[in-house]
Amino acid sequence: MAVRIHFTDDDLAQIRLAQAPDPMWEALLSMHMLQTDTGSAVFGGWRRRVRRELPAAVRPLLRMAPPVGYSADFLTPAAGSGGLDAGIGALLSTPRQRLRGDLVELSRAGRHLPPWARSLAEGDREAVGHLARVFRAYFATALAPWWGRVRTRFGAERAVHGRYLADGDLGALLGALHPGLVWRRPVLEVTGLGADRDVRLDGRGLLVLPSYFCWRKPTLLKDPALPCVVVYPMTHETVLSGGATGLRSLNALLGRTRAGILESVAEHGVTTTELAHDAGISPATASHHVGILRKAGLLSTCRAGKAALHSVTPLGLALLDGHAASRPPRMA
Repeated sequence: MAVRIHFTDDDLAQIRLAQAPDPMWEALLSMHMLQTDTGSAVFGGWRRRVRRELPAAVRPLLRMAPPVGYSADFLTPAAGSGGLDAGIGALLSTPRQRLRGDLVELSRAGRHLPPWARSLAEGDREAVGHLARVFRAYFATALAPWWGRVRTRFGAERAVHGRYLADGDLGALLGALHPGLVWRRPVLEVTGLGADRDVRLDGRGLLVLPSYFCWRKPTLLKDPALPCVVVYPMTHETVLSGGATGLRSLNALLGRTRAGILESVAEHGVTTTELAHDAGISPATASHHVGILRKAGLLSTCRAGKAALHSVTPLGLALLDGHAASRPPRMA
């Protein structure tokens, strides 16, 4: 299953690589990270601090951004590319039809919405203003203290891929961003979303947005009528915490896919099929990468019924986090 984005030659000429991190997208995706325990090697310290400091009045906002499934599209307006004030300004101007439609979508998915969601769905001015205030408060607590680091990492990511733009090789840019983005001219497949549909750009162009808090898989808005943005996980080289640094960059050593597999297995024991699904690769490819990591002494494998369950060895944990060398693998 994949979302297939179809390009004409004119569409290819309108591919843009974002100039700066989008605070609205980073806020939304960080809400996902805050509600899970994934990516602990990168986000563990950040998550503990934010969970401790996030004001109670802000917490209901998280219900609009569940970590699995649909999140409200109106939380990531296109104006967010212009900064936090522009994004919140667009949030304040969200049409009532959009508010209602997105909240109904969340409700159909069985999400328990905040008590002010009903008024928000009606476009009540005070409810919309409250949404904007709690969003800004969330950003102040969860992102503002780390925003300089996010911007620095974004700049490095953009520099890596900017050469494709300079060379005019836009197809190569799409194929080099992330394993979950598969370029087969004239179609870009976004894999791992659990959705199967076709999107035609029809001259709208495409914005490619690296994200600090996007984890494992690229993502995009559900509504094909909205501006087309493909958000993909940037490479992480440091721990995002209250000041801790030193997470070793495994991508250069192992390659991005194997580094991702190692981090995924560190979070909980997983099977080959689960790894393949998480990484957006075939089971055979996942098995190949696991075999290499096992031969290197970074993973171990045991039988769990008919499945092979993989876990990280102390050496693998030491690579992920120097302080975790003596911690036993966490099993599901």
